Amino acid sequence: MNSTTEINQVKQSAPPQQLTLAMGRKPPIELSRAKASASKKKRMPQRPESSQVPGGAALFQRVFTRLNCDGRPPRFRVEFYPYASLVLTIRRREDVVFVRFSDLLRRAPLPVLEGAAALLISRVYRRKAPRALTAPYLNYARSNRTRSRISRMRRRRVRLASAGPQGRHFNLEKMFEQLNEEYFSGSLQRPHIGWSTRSWRRQFGCYDPGPNQILLNRRMDHPAVPQVAVEYVLYHEMLHVKHPTRRSGCSLVSHSPEFRAEEKLFPHFTQARKLLDRLAR
Repeated sequence: MNSTTEINQVKQSAPPQQLTLAMGRKPPIELSRAKASASKKKRMPQRPESSQVPGGAALFQRVFTRLNCDGRPPRFRVEFYPYASLVLTIRRREDVVFVRFSDLLRRAPLPVLEGAAALLISRVYRRKAPRALTAPYLNYARSNRTRSRISRMRRRRVRLASAGPQGRHFNLEKMFEQLNEEYFSGSLQRPHIGWSTRSWRRQFGCYDPGPNQILLNRRMDHPAVPQVAVEYVLYHEMLHVKHPTRRSGCSLVSHSPEFRAEEKLFPHFTQARKLLDRLAR
């Protein structure tokens, strides 16, 4: 939820994609201790492996020319990377442009990769990509099959990160059971629930269907926050469990009419929204 009291659903409120644009030089790597023992080095987590995209450089050069970008095409280095979701990243350093595609695209058809390239290049070089060029990627990203693959991948790659359901002032596990009984007849299967490990600035709660996890902003675990506000946020995220994001035409719908109607069944709906509006300021 942000300052306009909209509770966001992680990776589902927008198309299942992420564009990351990083311009300029890469910051220097900070080294901890030069004399670390060999045993400690062995315990360091291994860096995820990447692999080159076959024909990736030529693909980006073609799209660069097709979008009428100024100057000669730069040198492109394109690779698949094991992100935890459908992510596209691009970074320009001097005369080389580094691109990473989520390895979820490893088996995608060529038009899908071209559409992804067009989205990235259009952002960096400020060109408008033709809809016909980007449509294959957007359709691929929004398809039910791809969203199912994202969820399965996130179950393997996303670690459950929370401070647990028992906060200093509110017990989310107990609150879930009460809300489940009152509004869902006890039929909602309980996901992983917990408080966020850090305070979020604009978001009050989120549901991530990959690891099947509800997190609430730890900033609400405070005696000055009325319990009704916490209950409403948790209820909202429980509705995301019951009403998964679905495709409607060319877009994804996280808050369907059924979702909104059921959300207003919360008896203190208006009061809770006003409380969260004040808390967001």
